[in-house]
Amino acid sequence: MADFAGQVVILTGATGGFGQAAARYFAKAGARLVISDLASARLDALAKELGDQTVAVSGDISDPELSEQLVEKALSEFGRLDIAINNAGIVHDMMPLPRTPVDVARKIIDVDLMGVFYAMRAQLPALEKRFRESGETGAIVNVASVAGVVAAPMLAVYSAAKHGVVGLTKSAAIEYARRGVRVNALCPSFARTPMATDFLDKAGKDRDAAEAAMVQAIPMRRLAEVDEVIAGLIYLADPASSFVTGQTLQVDGGLSAA
Repeated sequence: MADFAGQVVILTGATGGFGQAAARYFAKAGARLVISDLASARLDALAKELGDQTVAVSGDISDPELSEQLVEKALSEFGRLDIAINNAGIVHDMMPLPRTPVDVARKIIDVDLMGVFYAMRAQLPALEKRFRESGETGAIVNVASVAGVVAAPMLAVYSAAKHGVVGLTKSAAIEYARRGVRVNALCPSFARTPMATDFLDKAGKDRDAAEAAMVQAIPMRRLAEVDEVIAGLIYLADPASSFVTGQTLQVDGGLSAA
């Protein structure tokens, strides 16, 4: 297990499949956490589980004020910010691009793309300031998707948003390469999280066929397990990965290599 003792971590989307696993990992590794999600009851329950070194702030990541609040909470409660994991995101139902409702498209862009923009807009100045004052570096990990590096037919708007996250990541990484902040993107394929399993459950008795279709383009022919994806996230967040910035780490069973 990587050592995050004393590190202060902001984590959004904390009650989802990746979010809960990441929160538990960081807490066990000694980090102090500011966690956030829209689901306030589940968020409070997770904070209680993780203990008194975790602070919960519920809210909508598409509201720019939330990102400012999270940074302020990290500084006021723990006196510093070391790592930000921008994990909050949603997906739309699979459908051809022309059939995607305009309001659905706007919601996906607001949450999945603008939410990351708002987050980094608040996080980068705080991380840079600490680097200037103390020489201590920080890291941002944006949870994108393999749909942000390859085509995702029937998920066009989701794919566009995640491509945008990759673009933000690479651009910010260059801007802050000599300012003490590493910025990378994690790009998983379908994983065994509620986002995927809820979709599969809708198939009912055809669930097995639906799962086979979902993983058909993945050379390993299976869903990723949550812990496999979290291993990639931890690698990017770990201070030991000190020369890794501007990268997209595809945890996708070989999909993007095919």
